[in-house]
Amino acid sequence: MVDSEKKVFRNDNIAKVTGRAKYADDYTFHGMIHAVPVYTDSVHAEILSIDVTKAEDIDGVRKVLTWKDVPGQMAFGQINKDLYIFAKDKIRYHGDVIALVIADTREIALEASKLVHVELKELEPILDQEKALGDNTNLVNDMHEGNKIAHHHIRRGDAENAFTQCDLIVEREFKTSFVEHAYIEPECAFANPRADGVIELYGTFQHPFSTRRFVSAFLNRQFADFEVFSHPVGGSFGGKDDTISAIAARAALAASIFKVPVKILYDREWSFRESYKRNPYIMKYKYGFSKEGKLKAVNTYMLSESGAVTSTTPWSTWRSTAQCAGPYQVENVHTDVIGVATNNVFTGAMRGFGTPQVNFAIEQMMDISAEELGIDPIELRRINMVRQDCETITGQKLDGHIVSMEEVMDKIITESGYSDNVKKNSRGQSDSDEYYGTGIAISYRGSSVGAEGLDFAACIINCQFDGSIILDTGIHENGQGSQSAMMLALAKEFDVPLSRIKYTRSSTTSIPDSGTTVATRGTMMGISAIRKASIKLRKTIRDTLCDDFRCDPEDIRFENDKLAAGSYSLTWEEAMHKMFLHRTYPFAFGEYKAPRVSWNDDIGVGDAYFTYVYSCNVVELSVNKKTGKVKLLNITAGHDIGRAINEEMVKGQIYGGIAQGIGMALTEELKIEKGKILNPNFNKYKLPKTMDMPEINALIIENEDRSTPSGLKGIGEPATELIAAAISNAVYNATGKRQYSLPIKLEGEK
Repeated sequence: MVDSEKKVFRNDNIAKVTGRAKYADDYTFHGMIHAVPVYTDSVHAEILSIDVTKAEDIDGVRKVLTWKDVPGQMAFGQINKDLYIFAKDKIRYHGDVIALVIADTREIALEASKLVHVELKELEPILDQEKALGDNTNLVNDMHEGNKIAHHHIRRGDAENAFTQCDLIVEREFKTSFVEHAYIEPECAFANPRADGVIELYGTFQHPFSTRRFVSAFLNRQFADFEVFSHPVGGSFGGKDDTISAIAARAALAASIFKVPVKILYDREWSFRESYKRNPYIMKYKYGFSKEGKLKAVNTYMLSESGAVTSTTPWSTWRSTAQCAGPYQVENVHTDVIGVATNNVFTGAMRGFGTPQVNFAIEQMMDISAEELGIDPIELRRINMVRQDCETITGQKLDGHIVSMEEVMDKIITESGYSDNVKKNSRGQSDSDEYYGTGIAISYRGSSVGAEGLDFAACIINCQFDGSIILDTGIHENGQGSQSAMMLALAKEFDVPLSRIKYTRSSTTSIPDSGTTVATRGTMMGISAIRKASIKLRKTIRDTLCDDFRCDPEDIRFENDKLAAGSYSLTWEEAMHKMFLHRTYPFAFGEYKAPRVSWNDDIGVGDAYFTYVYSCNVVELSVNKKTGKVKLLNITAGHDIGRAINEEMVKGQIYGGIAQGIGMALTEELKIEKGKILNPNFNKYKLPKTMDMPEINALIIENEDRSTPSGLKGIGEPATELIAAAISNAVYNATGKRQYSLPIKLEGEK
């Protein structure tokens, strides 16, 4: 067997470790000039005038661009067109850009940016989402009546009547905060105009095709006028889409005017100020149980702060709606999830995309309810969890894949020693300086974008005369290792060594749009497309070479880097050579369309996703009595991801996802006062440090998925969506004090 079975592989490891990998800021072109953004100090104001005269008088300044120089749409967006390339009539948040200074050097541009004068009429900022909702006298954006960005709901059964028949009713309110993506590489965009009129774009793009859509709209030019290249990205986690696309459009606009390369490099403060964050949620939960522990009714009301721009809020609030009750069966559900506009920094996609917030509430509600019922929290989950062929709260029958929620939970309970550790919970009583607590959380997560949009992907397999293979897919590599996984999958399809395969440098010209790198979909969709292309390519090769083998086409086997039938065989190189002698290209284009999903937005019913990832986290921690400091001792995490292609990379995703969840739970707090971020850098925005990370035991559970050709599901977002909930339950079990807001803040005896 060749090394296609290799489970530890990274195609870009040497380039990144040695520093040869080129990130956006590493690119340079002869004759390039620089540009920097100009902000105001307002969060809500009417723009009366913009004077760029003094700035343009500085030697070395080429021009100062404003909204007047934009040839296309002033505003664009993935859902609503309300993200402005330059603010025109109003300042809607502190990160609005009013102008772009273009100069021979970055230093000159920075100096000139201070001389742009803006006359404003200050308006009352609306900064509280509860007060913003329904306010028609002070609108953040005229597009959204009552500052309502989106409203999703579920009406299943008769929740109001069901509550009257319950033996126990539990009501609580939970809040989560803004969270910064905290990628190490800040935004950078580079526009290089070619002689043929096409503008090449390099940058920190999460999804090149999305960037192309934004740039095309802002500049009023066709897609083919732009070629957006893929190259290493220094982290994204959902954060490098809308904002960087607007930055790229500004660079492209400048390049189109001056016909020279233009570079925009952000510093960390600009990145914090302008880029979108994780949506803060206010969640009011009401559960009704029978005395036996059966969850009979759920009522939830949630507000999700969108800030000044729609971005992807309606997609994250939809996911929060579809998964508002967690991995549990409930016959009666009444849910409202509303996205609200304010003048705070805008929010959008971040790893988890609407579920880390609701899981924080759901899994605490289950522990709270178990205590009030006098039922073990594990048993309460077992009574109510989704099972094979059951219906979800949206009326979807779970019969197209293996529903492994109980299997995953039981494996993590056993592996973590949870049953023994729970007996040591302090609940605020301890003879030592530390309280001890262990906590659990479970979840199910719909794979891919689901009913939020259309899901499909493409790939090209191009075998060369000498036996080498070029692979390209429309799935963008953001550092997660999708290229490596797809190379492993292709090697296994033909049983050839990885050394034969080269993943080509993709661009928006070389491969069709295959959707964004979001929603834990990339590897699943890309490898499914590879499977489709491989089927085509094997048929082409067999049909072409069957006469050489003197056999039926289906008798030809692909094994051990050879083609064989009976006693006759060809090496892979010989086979590819013969293909070209037959004048048949060993080339295949593969496309994969995900199974159909459905959604009725009027009542919140439908097959929201075609498959689900099942997950469980168990946390052990201690809390210092005197300081209130939380110390994480151990985390056990398990996920049913369908099938693992690259096991160590899967574990790496789990470790990274947990680190981000720890930050959300314990350390990360974006301090905003009157709409302005007070801690716009990592010296004051507290990320988890290496010393804050505990031992993590990552378990991969594999139940090959029947709904996709690849058998895969994914791990990116499930890895981070439930750790804050598990930590919160553990903190309660340690201290006896329930935590309803994130980040968790504990006061010690001092």
